[in-house]
Amino acid sequence: MSILNIVLIILGLIILWLIFGYNRLVTLRNRVQEALSDIDAQSKRRFDLIPNLVEAVKGYMQHEKNVLENVTKARAALMSAGNDFHKKAEAENMISGALKSLFAVAENYPQLRASENFLRLQDELTDTENKMLASRRFYNTNVRDFNTAIQKFPTNLLANIFGFKAFEFFEAEAEARDAVKVSF
Repeated sequence: MSILNIVLIILGLIILWLIFGYNRLVTLRNRVQEALSDIDAQSKRRFDLIPNLVEAVKGYMQHEKNVLENVTKARAALMSAGNDFHKKAEAENMISGALKSLFAVAENYPQLRASENFLRLQDELTDTENKMLASRRFYNTNVRDFNTAIQKFPTNLLANIFGFKAFEFFEAEAEARDAVKVSF
């Protein structure tokens, strides 16, 4: 076997490694983007359910106006977040906190808790919140896999050459981690 054949084989292996490595990074990046779109889909579902919930609760909770206003403000913040990841995450956390407060306050209104419409909306929002949490976990798992891939040697060389950048994890704000405190 001549030196030229050895050089061509080595060059061929390097080219194959470049192709497979690049394709793997593209696949991982697309999974992260898919997971982010899953969060957006659940967010839209929640976004659409909130006005119905607020309307169902309004009549029962006239003196709890600030709770309803917080839910409405959180929804507006999400609407104005656009494609800014940080603003979206902040708005998502604000909505989660506002909904927790709303459901906690609703516990003090037996007629409201007995309302079929309210219970249905509460169940739908609870289901959506659970799906949102699953979507966030799925997103963070894909971010972890992608970020790990672009940081490991020798794939980090490819990532640098082709401009692959790390994604940020979706994290709950400190306020969203705290239990809801309701006082009368």
